[in-house]
Amino acid sequence: MTTKHEHEVHHTAAVDHRQAAHHFEAAAKHQLLAAEADDKDDEVVAAHHAYLAYGHQLQAIHFAEKAAIEDESVDHDDVDHG
Repeated sequence: MTTKHEHEVHHTAAVDHRQAAHHFEAAAKHQLLAAEADDKDDEVVAAHHAYLAYGHQLQAIHFAEKAAIEDESVDHDDVDHG
């Protein structure tokens, strides 16, 4: 049976998973725009989009790690108290 605390932790993890997905999607979008700019030999626009992609990638990894830690904490609570 899921406790209220476990439910809240899973909800927090779900929000973090969604945030990670949002940032991975944004990173992919900017990587594609950087590639298009590279195809046109536009180094300034390519660098701009590559920079934005990198920032989104870092945010995505941060949220993915937070979600994993939240999910893992519930698993460990089950072991410790189960």
